[in-house]
Amino acid sequence: MLKILNVTLSLALAGLLAACASSSPDVIQRGDTQRLAQVQDGVVLSVRPVVVDGSQTGIGATVGGVVGAIGGYAGSGVQREGQVLGVLAGVAGAAAGNAIERMSTREEALEILVQLKSGDRRAIVQAKGSEVFAAGDAVILITTGGKIRVTKAPKISSDPAPVNP
Repeated sequence: MLKILNVTLSLALAGLLAACASSSPDVIQRGDTQRLAQVQDGVVLSVRPVVVDGSQTGIGATVGGVVGAIGGYAGSGVQREGQVLGVLAGVAGAAAGNAIERMSTREEALEILVQLKSGDRRAIVQAKGSEVFAAGDAVILITTGGKIRVTKAPKISSDPAPVNP
């Protein structure tokens, strides 16, 4: 029984770690470091809050099913009843685990409509980060490895830099 409990806890921990993956624009993936990124200048036309639906990798359903089956089977003293209860509890646990995974991986995000200097428009959905965007903000679109993120453009001074003699 202790071995089954250890396996169940390991699966639950794996599911928890998978749910902690971030899509925040403030977190850069290791594989995207030291890569040349394409940068485009633009202006924010509009920003609206959206919700990115949670993922369903199957880990939540697996963990829920295993925990439910073990609990259902162990809860009955009769062999045949225990098997039936184990199956029913496993199905219920899988459904609950799937729903928990989906809800725990939902994210609040922004849909940002940007007009590029060329006149083209782009709509980007990204997780909420530390920056707050408003219509009229100068922004840059950074594309790295096929993924795009929006960040505020750095302020550029119109005064020339002093030259040391």
